[in-house]
Amino acid sequence: MTHLTKNFARPEKAEEVVSFGSLDPSVQEVLTAAFQVRQRAYVPYSGFKVGAAFKAKTTGQIFTGCNVENAAFTPCSCAERTALTKAVSEGETQFSIGAVLAYEPDVFTTPCGVCRQFIREFANEDIPIYVAQAIDARIAAKEEPLQSDDPILCTSIFNLLPSSFHTYRK
Repeated sequence: MTHLTKNFARPEKAEEVVSFGSLDPSVQEVLTAAFQVRQRAYVPYSGFKVGAAFKAKTTGQIFTGCNVENAAFTPCSCAERTALTKAVSEGETQFSIGAVLAYEPDVFTTPCGVCRQFIREFANEDIPIYVAQAIDARIAAKEEPLQSDDPILCTSIFNLLPSSFHTYRK
């Protein structure tokens, strides 16, 4: 009966925390794009800004998104879903990496459950997801938003959503 689980999402790599400076420049570019779009988040209710970026597998184009709140709360749009929806509207449905930035002291903010499932929709194979803390004080101080020794959580959609639901229709 083990054949019933053969298509389950299984992470290719264990989660780890590394420094921003140790990452490939192409990954740094995606994280920086997520930081920049985060500044445009519309968050008049929570004040909790999130930025996300996904790199298209075929073209290498980076699609960004920020969270957009609404007074009714449930029709809010998360940053991850905004970025992916923009990409899909431009014809991209396969991604090589993703990044999410928010700021909560002493913790990484990973995608919510709905966004994890949304990312999974476009992941026939594991997609690396990089999570960093966005320190807004650096903007006012005119410092680099992400610095060499900043910690980055290197995870993936299959780590974030193991044994996840996915249709296997071709």
